[in-house]
Amino acid sequence: MKGRVVSKSSKRFFLLCWLGLTLRLVFILGACSEKTTFRFLFACMPFISRRALRENNPSQWTSSNSSVILNTKKRQQLVVDNGIVSVKFSRPEGYILQMSYKGINNILADENEEQDRGYLDVVWNTPGKSGNFQRIFGTNFSVIAADQNMVELSFSRTWTSSMNGSSVPMNIDIRYILRSGDSGFYSYAIFDRPEGWPAVEIDQIRIVFKLKKSRFNYMAMADERQRKMPTKRDRETGQILAYPEAVLLTRPVNPDFRGEVDDKYQYSCENKANTVHGWVSDDGNAPVGFWMITPSNEFRNAGPIKQDLTSHVGPITLQMFVSTHYAGKEVTMAFQEGEGYKKVFGPVFAYVNSASREDGTLSLWSDAVQQQAKEVRSWPYDFPKSVDFVPPSQRGIVLGRLLVKDSYFRGGRLLYANNAYVGLALPGDTGSWQTESKGYQFWTQADTKGFFLINNIVPGDYNLYAWVPGFIGDYRYNVTITVSKGGVITLDSLVYIPPRSGPTIWEIGFPDRTAAEFYVPDPYPTLMNKLYTEQHSDKFRQYGLWERYTDLYPNDDLVYTVGVSNYNKDWFYAHVTRNAGNKTYQPTTWQIIFEHPDQVVRGNYTLQLALACTNDADLQVRFNDPEADPPDFASGKIGGDSAIARHGLHGLHRLFSINVPSDRIVKGTNTIYLKQSRARNPFQGVMYDYIRLERPPLTLI
Repeated sequence: MKGRVVSKSSKRFFLLCWLGLTLRLVFILGACSEKTTFRFLFACMPFISRRALRENNPSQWTSSNSSVILNTKKRQQLVVDNGIVSVKFSRPEGYILQMSYKGINNILADENEEQDRGYLDVVWNTPGKSGNFQRIFGTNFSVIAADQNMVELSFSRTWTSSMNGSSVPMNIDIRYILRSGDSGFYSYAIFDRPEGWPAVEIDQIRIVFKLKKSRFNYMAMADERQRKMPTKRDRETGQILAYPEAVLLTRPVNPDFRGEVDDKYQYSCENKANTVHGWVSDDGNAPVGFWMITPSNEFRNAGPIKQDLTSHVGPITLQMFVSTHYAGKEVTMAFQEGEGYKKVFGPVFAYVNSASREDGTLSLWSDAVQQQAKEVRSWPYDFPKSVDFVPPSQRGIVLGRLLVKDSYFRGGRLLYANNAYVGLALPGDTGSWQTESKGYQFWTQADTKGFFLINNIVPGDYNLYAWVPGFIGDYRYNVTITVSKGGVITLDSLVYIPPRSGPTIWEIGFPDRTAAEFYVPDPYPTLMNKLYTEQHSDKFRQYGLWERYTDLYPNDDLVYTVGVSNYNKDWFYAHVTRNAGNKTYQPTTWQIIFEHPDQVVRGNYTLQLALACTNDADLQVRFNDPEADPPDFASGKIGGDSAIARHGLHGLHRLFSINVPSDRIVKGTNTIYLKQSRARNPFQGVMYDYIRLERPPLTLI
């Protein structure tokens, strides 16, 4: 038997595995400090390539040796074909006119106008003016690369001062890549604005694919979130509910859908989970799937838990790069006059697959998930030709450890930041990552010991941000981190000290930036989405839950008694208005009743008030006097994240540490009044993440 030849890359990979096991053993046995461990790691660095440390990324396996053919014979169109998929583009606009696959002439909606099948669009406005929807098209076409293995095309447009006010002031280069053996194609966009250009606000950047209506009728975005879907016509013949996106299906072609609600926001998800979604033709013949695969979130806006759209009735599949969904104007890309900018969005992969009738639709979903995993292993790609896309060899690494120290929790000991979210984003204030939309963001979760490694970082200046489930507040490392090409930065142990003024008297909820632990009511039987009837964890995605507050509290508002009530059952998930009929609404005031059996302590008490969502709200807090004027705290008008209407459990997170003079507290029974004072519509309100009352150090009055 011949000896096996092991490549250098394989040797490095085996060494990395050995090193990882050794380090884990060191951590478990507690044989050395983390500083010593990191020294050990870097003593071994000469033997490990940086590429191996990031991930063992094999080249993408391909199943065909067919050459990629570029056909430019037609003046206004061109076709790229690799023997598996064939894509037709308009020239020089770059609209995707047709996508053929294994004998299927076109899986896109060829009944639509040519510019309305596959395209990139932008929603933008001049500051102070109304928004503009703009479908981006190229005015210049060029072939970036073309050989038997790969074709990369560019459709670009250049902004000039004559377009001021009528076109988004941004140079945009849309790229498409088709490679040999790939069952799909890659797309990315380069946004560039030189210094000196006019101010602009960009609310949305996305890629849209509209699929053939007669073919695709089954949608999937997660193992437990997939179903047969109604049609666009079903929506058109239905009844519009509280807003245009929500429609009650009254005359669907398929009677099984009658009485259901369809709303594209019911299929939203967080960026970190928005990795693969799409449609399947489930018509009895051999099924075909079309999928949008996202290999990295680095180019999306507002961090890992920003929520956004996926696929929805049309059939439509989206790639959302930037949006203000579930956040509002606070996350818009706002460019000042003269501000320069450049960023690469993508590449992302439009993947097509098929199966036998016997294998069915579930096999297509499973295959798409496997393909997404392959794309992640291959990230960052080494084949895009744009000099603005940073290749693997030029990216950096940051690693370290995060600990938590809360003086009034577990004796004030240093604790592991178990499963903390740790990330790099543009320098800013503490927590600014959740509204940052211009730069790249790179996130990971720490392990159970608080260790983290962030890889594949685009060179530049960053702040390191973090938050830890179970603790309030945000962490920001107070030193700017400069990542160089191929650089590795090891940080010392970082310690997060969460906001705290004194020991806990009582608490409501769990600090995880959502309202998931609170009471989510059952939906109206006549306004349901059947996908979520059996899935308790997704019940919040049902339509109209905000109206259930009025049903449960028709006259008097929610009262929560500390030590008696259970927040899982007795704390409504959203503090909303009360429907008073005739399209009028009333402010609502919730009460927290608690006992202070001991003497009141001199000094300031602190109410830690963490909000998971705010939408056009004004939250007022009063202690023991519901009519106190002014209130002990008032937020003022805050928020525009629309999470209440759009079936979310969180939007932007906010923390208020409210000082309460001890003369506002009495020995015995106390009541806190939480009033949401704005009441023009059913969607104004807040969601709570966590509430905690702290007392000052012991000094008796």
